[in-house]
Amino acid sequence: METTRHFTATVYVVNDGATALHRHPRLDKWLPPGGHVDRGELPHEAGLREVREETGLDVDLVAERDDLGSETVESLPQPQHVQLADVNVCDGEVGHQHVDLVYYARAPDRGIDPGEGEPPAEEWEWFDAGTLWSRSDELDADVREVARRAIEEVERPT
Repeated sequence: METTRHFTATVYVVNDGATALHRHPRLDKWLPPGGHVDRGELPHEAGLREVREETGLDVDLVAERDDLGSETVESLPQPQHVQLADVNVCDGEVGHQHVDLVYYARAPDRGIDPGEGEPPAEEWEWFDAGTLWSRSDELDADVREVARRAIEEVERPT
């Protein structure tokens, strides 16, 4: 079986010590906003677009850029993590994977207002560090740990 790979962008959105997660209807997992990088789109642009579509929030990425560049080279916001996720496994063989570029972002508020066709606002919850711990049995280990790190990084005094 040939494995198909797509690039995706995920953003852990943080406000006041908590990150926004929703129960993904098809996967039945708690996940942050994110999705496929569209043709002609840069990964960080995809992440920002997905956040706007899924939550209605305009966020600021918390991402470093290299100081390297030239007339023909631009430094892009760096993801905090790059992960490979198995999406479709059949008879022990992986048919589809996501190369996921994971970013952190700061939200101006917690006003979730999803776009048309997105999960409703009621399906989103803000998880603080205590909630991540107390509901750890509901969260995949990577989501819980990245959410914890995102909160810590975004809330770090500058």
